[in-house]
Amino acid sequence: MSPIVTVQDVVTAFADWIEPTDAELDAIEQEMPAILADVDLIDAQIITLDRTPTEVDARRIRRAHRRVLTERRALANRTVGATLPGGAA
Repeated sequence: MSPIVTVQDVVTAFADWIEPTDAELDAIEQEMPAILADVDLIDAQIITLDRTPTEVDARRIRRAHRRVLTERRALANRTVGATLPGGAA
């Protein structure tokens, strides 16, 4: 009979001493408006799950969807001018 052993790398892959790099934090900060717009859209959709959407609900969802598209467009426009590390473009 062989003992059951966990793989140490898998167990410690998300240890609290592993921190994101400054570049990863900057990327998250740059994407934050798009992330928050997605959260608002999901919140608006969740509200209507257990009931028939009213006109106000439909407007809230449309507004949130337009904001998501606007933020994604803005993010895409910001990242087009960004250069990749190492000079690769």
